[in-house]
Amino acid sequence: MVDVLALVEARLTTALGTPDARAAVTFLGTDRIEVLRFTEGDVVRYATLGMSAHPMSDPTALVADPVEGPRAELVLSVRAGVADTDKVLRPLAVLAASPQVEGLIVAPGTSLDVGDPLWPGAPFTSVLVGEGGGLVEDLKLDDPLDPVRFLPLLPMTPNEAAWKRVQGAQALQERWLTHGTDLRDPVRRSVPLE
Repeated sequence: MVDVLALVEARLTTALGTPDARAAVTFLGTDRIEVLRFTEGDVVRYATLGMSAHPMSDPTALVADPVEGPRAELVLSVRAGVADTDKVLRPLAVLAASPQVEGLIVAPGTSLDVGDPLWPGAPFTSVLVGEGGGLVEDLKLDDPLDPVRFLPLLPMTPNEAAWKRVQGAQALQERWLTHGTDLRDPVRRSVPLE
């Protein structure tokens, strides 16, 4: 069987460079999740490593398929030096473990909430999962395995998360675009929602 995580780490380093830090978190009953930190200029990127070891399964299925199903890793990009964003490691690992723990299928348009600020003083407790394939290209695996998608995480304020639940992910993304919202700003305010 192919070592998916070795291929995933190689793809991440090809796209983002060599990580300058890494941390590992293990939750009871789950595989180890690592979070790698990549710094490039004034942007810090955090990428999970471990979520794609197993395919995500339909939560209504009686038995999880060990081979087929979507695979993903999460990538968060923020401006460096503005907030203590390195404390996001544990919340990111929690989000990456959610398919194993809660049986979630993490896909673009999904909202994920950790219930606490993503880092000290952060105005965000949740993220919107964006479309993959941009920053880090999908990683094709041998059949019958699904490719690994690298999904960007877009931090949401509580007001944005509530608005997204009513209006939808596309409407929120259009609102951010219309207002020129810097989604990498770790201390930004909520976009106007009226």
